[in-house]
Amino acid sequence: MRNMSNNRKISAILFDMDGVLVDSRSVIERAWREAAGMYGVSITEDDIHTHIHGQPGPHTIRALFGHLPPVDQQKVQTHIIHSENTSECVPVPGVAKFVGRLSAAGIPLGIVTSGWRYKIDRVIASLNAQSCFSVIVERDDVKRGKPFPDPYLLAAERLGLPPAETLVFEDAKSGVTAAVTAGARCVGIGGDELLACGAEFVVPDFSAIETFTYAGAQTVISFTQDHTLYIERK
Repeated sequence: MRNMSNNRKISAILFDMDGVLVDSRSVIERAWREAAGMYGVSITEDDIHTHIHGQPGPHTIRALFGHLPPVDQQKVQTHIIHSENTSECVPVPGVAKFVGRLSAAGIPLGIVTSGWRYKIDRVIASLNAQSCFSVIVERDDVKRGKPFPDPYLLAAERLGLPPAETLVFEDAKSGVTAAVTAGARCVGIGGDELLACGAEFVVPDFSAIETFTYAGAQTVISFTQDHTLYIERK
């Protein structure tokens, strides 16, 4: 088996939220399409990947609804917030178990998202992981969101680590780009299109990932037959 760390020390793991911790891609797409229908805006598949998934709401509104009067832009944002905050939080397969095992092993974990705090709290509760995450970076913590590296740079700073010692899980092109630009390693959750953005490899979800913790403060994460990560805990 190959050690994906390539002799680079990994000290913490960071997770995007939507599409990584919870399966919310369909909810997000539906909410934006509903808003578009209200104002006769056409949303293409490219818009979904470029301007919706992995992007903060204000960016999406500027890109797709920027021609509307401010009062209507506010209505769009209200619709999106309501849709996301009232939708069911369905964990991505295997992620709750994965997070729990990493936390139990003493590995620092964080969430880096363009989501709202209310939704973040709901997602963490759905994973029964209230005590698992030591760092949370949300949309209002940075002026520049993904694909800029700022969110992941801030997460590493709050952990007291260089970004190169963090491993990131992302499902969107903008998120992978942000992580890699920050200097982090990145595993994609989803399709092969994430490889072109810098993900080292992709997995469909967390259901097949195995985690082993040994005496001597070492945790082994086996992603696939060809990709294994060794983490030495302090």
